[in-house]
Amino acid sequence: MTDNNTETPASTDTAPDWLIPSRVYDVLKWLGLIVLPALAVFVGTVGPAWDWPHVDATVTTLNALGILAGTLIGVSAIKQRLAA
Repeated sequence: MTDNNTETPASTDTAPDWLIPSRVYDVLKWLGLIVLPALAVFVGTVGPAWDWPHVDATVTTLNALGILAGTLIGVSAIKQRLAA
């Protein structure tokens, strides 16, 4: 058996230049710009026709999540530009 020392140090003094990883950024961007707004419109349109309960609260929550995702990707993009 070989001794592969792959341990990472307990703490590092350097922080990454970005706030969120690239893959997370892409997923949040997709959710914030496409999925959540489309889902909010769908629920707001179809919900009352099917007598779904709490449609207004659901639409508000979906829109708030979209704004949160947009804010996170915006902060990350600004942070990345400043670091470059």
